[in-house]
Amino acid sequence: MITGKERRGRLCLALFAAIFLIVVMMSFGIGRFPVSPLELIRVFFGKLTNSAQTWSDEVELVIFKIRMPRVFAGAMVGAGLSASGAAYQGLFRNPLVSPDVLGASAGAGFGASLAILLGFNYAIVSASAFLFGMMAVGTAYLISTSARRNTTLGMVLAGIMISSLFTSGTSFVKLIADPTNILPSITFWLMGSISGVHEDRLIWAAIPILGGMLVLFILRWKLNLLSTGEDEARSMGVNIKVMRFLVVLAATIIASACVAISGLIGWVGLVIPHFARMIVGYDYRVMMPVSMFMGASFMMLVDILARSITTAEIPLGILTAFVGAPFFLYLILDRGNRM
Repeated sequence: MITGKERRGRLCLALFAAIFLIVVMMSFGIGRFPVSPLELIRVFFGKLTNSAQTWSDEVELVIFKIRMPRVFAGAMVGAGLSASGAAYQGLFRNPLVSPDVLGASAGAGFGASLAILLGFNYAIVSASAFLFGMMAVGTAYLISTSARRNTTLGMVLAGIMISSLFTSGTSFVKLIADPTNILPSITFWLMGSISGVHEDRLIWAAIPILGGMLVLFILRWKLNLLSTGEDEARSMGVNIKVMRFLVVLAATIIASACVAISGLIGWVGLVIPHFARMIVGYDYRVMMPVSMFMGASFMMLVDILARSITTAEIPLGILTAFVGAPFFLYLILDRGNRM
C-alpha cells in the first residue's frame, strides 16, 4: 500500500520531470535566433516521422548543430554534479560537502591548465582534465585507507591536502603561461562554459556521466543506510568498504567528466541537493532523481542567462556563484543557530 509520503514523493518527481521538459524546450527556443515552441515541435516531429521539410535550413542548423549540444551538455553536467553532490553529502553525512571535496575539481583544473599550456587541442585538454581529476581522488582515497579509526575523516583531510597541491600547481601554470594567448584561455576554461561542447565531445562525456549516474541511482536506497551512520548500516548488512568505494568511484567519474567538458562550475553540487532535500525530504530513493532533474533544469536556465544577458557570453561559474554563495552563507548561519 502506498503511503502519503510515497505519493507526495512521486508527485514531486513527476512535477520536476515536467519542469525539466519545459526548460529543455526553453533552451532550444531562447537565444539570439529565437525559435517558437510550435516551430520547434514541427521540426522535431518532422525529423522523427521523416516528413517533408517545411522549415528553413537556418532553423535546423540552430536547433541541431548549435543548441542541441549545449542543451544536452547543460542537462548532463547539472544532473551529474547534483547527483555527485547528493551522494557525497550522504556518504560523509555532511550537508556542506560538494563534489570537489576529494580534489576532483582541483585535479581536473590542473590537468586542463597543463594541457592548454602545452598547446594541446580541446580533446586532449578534456582527457587530461578527466585523468587528473580521477588521479586526485584516487590519491586521496589511498591516503585515507591508512586512517584506521576514522576513514571518512581521513578521506576528507586527504582531499583537502590534494586539492591544495593541485590548486598550487594550477597557480604555477598560470604564472608561467604566456599572458597574451595562453593565460586568457586557461582563465576562461577555469571559469566554466559549455559553449565549446560539440557532438563528438558530448558523446565522449555521456558515457562516464550517465554511467556514474546510473550507479548512484541504483545504490540510492543504500545511501539512506549510510546517512544514518556506519555502525547502523553495518548492522543492517551493508558492506561499508565496498559501498564507500562504489559511491566515491561513481561520483568521482561523474565530477571529473563534467569538469572535463565544462570547466569548473561550482556550487551546483552543493546547493541543488539541499533544495531537493527541502522539498522531498531525506529519502534518497526520491531525493536522488529529484536532484538530477533540478540540477539539469538549473544548469540549462543558467546557460540561457549566460548567452542572453549580454552580447559576450558570461562564464557559467560566475552565474552559479551568485546563487550558491548566498545559500552557502545561509547554511552556515542556520547550522550555527542550531548549535
